[in-house]
Amino acid sequence: MTKLFLTGVTGYIGGDALATLVAKHPEFSYTALVRSTEKAEKVKAQYPSIRTVIGGLDDSALIEKESAAADIVLHTADSSDHVGAAKAIIAGLVAGHSKENPGYWLHTGGTGILTYEDTDKNEYGNRSEHVYNDWDGVDELLNLPDHAFHRNVDKLVLEAAAKHSDVLRTALVCPPTIYGTGRGPISQRSRQVYELAKLTIRQQKGPIIGAGQSITNHIHVHDLSDVYARLVDAAIAGRTDDGLWGPRAYYLTENGEHCWGDIAKATAEIAAKLGYIPEAKTGPLDLESARQNAGYESVSWGLNSRGRSLRARKLLGWKPSAPGLVETLPEIVSGEWRLLQEKA
Repeated sequence: MTKLFLTGVTGYIGGDALATLVAKHPEFSYTALVRSTEKAEKVKAQYPSIRTVIGGLDDSALIEKESAAADIVLHTADSSDHVGAAKAIIAGLVAGHSKENPGYWLHTGGTGILTYEDTDKNEYGNRSEHVYNDWDGVDELLNLPDHAFHRNVDKLVLEAAAKHSDVLRTALVCPPTIYGTGRGPISQRSRQVYELAKLTIRQQKGPIIGAGQSITNHIHVHDLSDVYARLVDAAIAGRTDDGLWGPRAYYLTENGEHCWGDIAKATAEIAAKLGYIPEAKTGPLDLESARQNAGYESVSWGLNSRGRSLRARKLLGWKPSAPGLVETLPEIVSGEWRLLQEKA
């Protein structure tokens, strides 16, 4: 029986990935790291057969033990930034596996790593023409500067993939702005576009940072989960296609891109049409106000993060099919309105 160890199942990404995997492979043995007994009970209420272990990302011994016992580790809980958890997963997978029985690690990064050019220049809201890709342009992704956001953990994954290639097979999955209703047991809401919609309703105008011309990729959470599911299928099939696993297996995951100024305008138009704000208008928003009113995620409204996900399409036959971001905006705006009314 295939054994999966998962982190982040109470979160947005991990919860939806779990729903996809359980639906596709109910025969697997699933173990989930959960921070509290209360949350574990909610997970088990939806998935009674799942084994939960109580602990956090700083519980290295526990993570190492469970990683060693698993065939596949899917890491989504603060995965792009928590160094200790990444090191514990590496140690466990290496200790618990062999050349004849390799361990698989599906690690979740983030395309915030591609925003360093803007932050280095302290420029927000301007358009960039720099577009990365994860196939013939993968070397650029593998050699991003050390100070780039998430880069320290990315390096741990890539270096482990090269050093322990005999017993460890890795895939670094790097999603951009995510949207869509999650199917997990607890968190079903994303952040960036949702916070923009909420702020639009609260301030009665769509927020524009700088010139509003920065561009970012997006992906529906269901399509992202499909990437994980296809990687799991490749693992259990024992596939070893060139570039599928290892120090070059860097997977951008996107199904298009958007200009943040256009999204702010469209959000205001939808909110006005639905009667949530008096008129469809946008207005400038400085970074400090963005942070204070919408959290750190709002800074991304002024940053560029552009890439093309060719690897999953070529090697996994991945074909994103969920509704697009603009198509989903009315659902997002309505959802944020309801949440605000509930809290009023």
